[in-house]
Amino acid sequence: MAALTTPTVDVRRAGDRLKTEIDWLDSKHSFSFGHHYDPDNTHHGLLLVNNDDTVRPGQGFDTHPHRDMEIVTWVLRGSLVHQDSMGHAGVIYPGLAQRMSAGTGILHSEKNDAFRYDHLTHSGERDLRPDEDGTDPVRFVQMWVVPDDAGATPGYEQLEIEDEILKGGLVPVASGRPEHRDHSAIRINNTHASLHVARLRPGAPVTVPTAPYVHVFVAQGSVVMEGVGALAEGDAVRLTASGGQQVSTEAGAEILVWEMHSRLGG
Repeated sequence: MAALTTPTVDVRRAGDRLKTEIDWLDSKHSFSFGHHYDPDNTHHGLLLVNNDDTVRPGQGFDTHPHRDMEIVTWVLRGSLVHQDSMGHAGVIYPGLAQRMSAGTGILHSEKNDAFRYDHLTHSGERDLRPDEDGTDPVRFVQMWVVPDDAGATPGYEQLEIEDEILKGGLVPVASGRPEHRDHSAIRINNTHASLHVARLRPGAPVTVPTAPYVHVFVAQGSVVMEGVGALAEGDAVRLTASGGQQVSTEAGAEILVWEMHSRLGG
């Protein structure tokens, strides 16, 4: 990849995102997705999809296929039931990171129907009795990056990282970068990309990684980013040949940060 010499900061506001609104789904797309296509907004670095989805109770995405994509799901509120053709099934909730590698092909469904279960246990680590009356929506961010190589064997991984997040700072959530092999992070099949999360507290700023491509998404709350200014929930900043900015909050917030050392086609 050619060296990047001109740093750029591209702020994308929440209200400008593409939207899909149907009776059970409110989905906001940071990039072109589905029938929403903008040739000037297809990706940033290696990130193809950053969907901010809210699904009504008892509803969700029926079984559908994916291929050759690393899909990371991060729940912000509520709980999401995952089932796939590889036999994986479980509930994703705030603080539990999930990765699905589609590889040669996989079918899966995602539903807001955890309340249909009488009792659920996750790897013997945590009991969950979610929304027993089924009245709460689930809100989650789903992110897609391309794998290093096509045609891999499909895979699935989930990891409880709530305790790590509560310590503060940027925490690796999903990564293929060698420097994160000893950290609590789900492995993705891309050696050039890492997803970090920070649950910000007042008076405890975090520093954005420096990389050829960085995507900062305000998942909850509001923040102030050095050199950018105020960012509200749903806002995003696309950095090129940049990083090192501090991000702070006055009332609490959560941000998702992709650090990428390559780009599509690069």
